[in-house]
Amino acid sequence: MAAPSFLARWNLDPYILAIFGTVGLASVMPASGEGAVVVGHVTQGVIALLFFLYGSRLSREAVVAGLTHWRLQLLVFASSFVLFPLLGLGLGWLVRGLLAPPLVLGLIFLSMLPSTIQSSIAFTSIGRGNVPAAVCSASLSNLLGIVITPLLVGLVLSVGGRGFSLHAVWDITRQLFVPFLAGQLSRPWLGAWMSRNRRVLGLVDRGSILLVVYTAFSESVVRGLWHQIGVGSLLLLLGLAALLLAVVLAITTWLSRRLGFSTQDEVSIVFCGSKKSLASGLPMANILFAGSSVGLIVLPLMLFHQIQLMACAVLAQRYARRAAAPAAQCVQAGSDVVPAAAAAGPVQP
Repeated sequence: MAAPSFLARWNLDPYILAIFGTVGLASVMPASGEGAVVVGHVTQGVIALLFFLYGSRLSREAVVAGLTHWRLQLLVFASSFVLFPLLGLGLGWLVRGLLAPPLVLGLIFLSMLPSTIQSSIAFTSIGRGNVPAAVCSASLSNLLGIVITPLLVGLVLSVGGRGFSLHAVWDITRQLFVPFLAGQLSRPWLGAWMSRNRRVLGLVDRGSILLVVYTAFSESVVRGLWHQIGVGSLLLLLGLAALLLAVVLAITTWLSRRLGFSTQDEVSIVFCGSKKSLASGLPMANILFAGSSVGLIVLPLMLFHQIQLMACAVLAQRYARRAAAPAAQCVQAGSDVVPAAAAAGPVQP
């Protein structure tokens, strides 16, 4: 009981600690030679399984229902795939002489990823927001991100003269979207089984990501990852990730209120529009940047992921307290009225 209490007290996610532990393992015992080839093939199979499970769990009914709230969906989409990339490109341009090129590329790549699913929905629920809209927004963001993210990355790299081609988009489609579509088609047969075994499937999800992390960092460690980055660069990355999240949270909050959304919708917009998916980002980076310093490229994403969890946990509690305050006032008002009515005696017919 002591360890969970310690983690809860310091708001530490055990899974994030497991991810950084995997980075430590890859740093000490990286896969190399024939071992790296085997791990690479296993990782590709695990990624396909991961997206098959995503597809089989996504309810088409929830997506169709959520589409009717098109203003909310449009704002979340604009935050994920317009606002974030513009801010990421701006930050990348500002620090291009201060950080190694793979880290700058990782910062830009982070900004072009889709939203998370689990944490967006969880924080929306804690903050008493519009959960059905959050389910739809987060799910659609991940579905569209399979296509939009590689296209955005391809556009940026082409402009930068890196020679990116649409072949990477095909790789994403083949390795991620095809398994996802197969999962959707299998949902009538597997949906009920998936619902009964969520805990086991959650372990498969998380284990898959840990394997992807190990593969990416093993390759980078063999290439001399920790000789290319210093403490100063890590601190700068942390500051940039926190700044990026703070700006997006402020803008989505302001726009939600300016455009007249309800408080419940605001909660959904803020949490779905400010997240970036580690679960989608790591497999995509593994495909898009094969042969590059993938460990360096995904490092900004890993740091941002931890910061967004900690910041949004605090923000969700604030929303929850704000939602609870009017209810408490109503209860108090009711307690004042009831005794007065009782004192007056029974109401005559």
